[in-house]
Amino acid sequence: MVGLLTAALVRACAIGNKSNPMGGQAKATGFAPGGWLAGAIRWALPPRCPGCAEPVEADHRFCAACWGRLRFLDGTGCVRCGLPLPGEPGQHCGACLADPPRHAGIHAAVAYGPIARELPIRLKHGGRIGVAETMAGPMARLVPHDAELLVPVPLHRWRLWRRGFNQAVLIGEGVSRRTGLPLLRGGLERVRATPLLRGLSPRERRKAVTSAFHVTDRAAVKGRRIVLIDDVYTTGATANACVRALLAAGAASVAILCWARVIDGADD
Repeated sequence: MVGLLTAALVRACAIGNKSNPMGGQAKATGFAPGGWLAGAIRWALPPRCPGCAEPVEADHRFCAACWGRLRFLDGTGCVRCGLPLPGEPGQHCGACLADPPRHAGIHAAVAYGPIARELPIRLKHGGRIGVAETMAGPMARLVPHDAELLVPVPLHRWRLWRRGFNQAVLIGEGVSRRTGLPLLRGGLERVRATPLLRGLSPRERRKAVTSAFHVTDRAAVKGRRIVLIDDVYTTGATANACVRALLAAGAASVAILCWARVIDGADD
């Protein structure tokens, strides 16, 4: 029903534009953004909550129930990896003390959970590319102040061909628009296909992505403070492999920016 109504509205738009090619009477006939036709489209296809698809008042807004189930991270955790810690700010977690990471910090908008998980699923597997904008908003506020360049985690060409887009690029474009930082879309290349990491142990994940990434333009990253863009950070195998490749190519530093990160042993 919605599809038929949408088609009818689109056809009406086309007829209206054809009869008024210069748009001179658009306001009077209702074809302008604030006219009756735009109102009809908003009524037929209202904005929906990114978490549960319930109608909401505006695009990229969550309903009250989903908003209440999101756990936003305030960035006051471990000074090296951002993992939430009890007590005073400025502490190091045990893992970073034992084995200091090579990255310049992990910045995540929310903790991984039932609602946070829905957005990457809707984006990657449901083709809801508008969700990338929803994710980019909170992420953009976490970009380090000294960042110079955004680089998305790449997909292998076969997965990109099947999906039709790279979700990290779409998210990165939203972050770039909000921060003014350039996005190096093809800065990293996944030179070999890697298996799905879900269900693998941390060691198996690291092995699966070893030497899987290649910097395509070393001059573009050399000496730059880079922010690596991804959707979800779990064990960090993929992100850390990208960090190693960028640092080996001469990047001054690489911070990781994502929508959600696993905190309490959950998986993606």
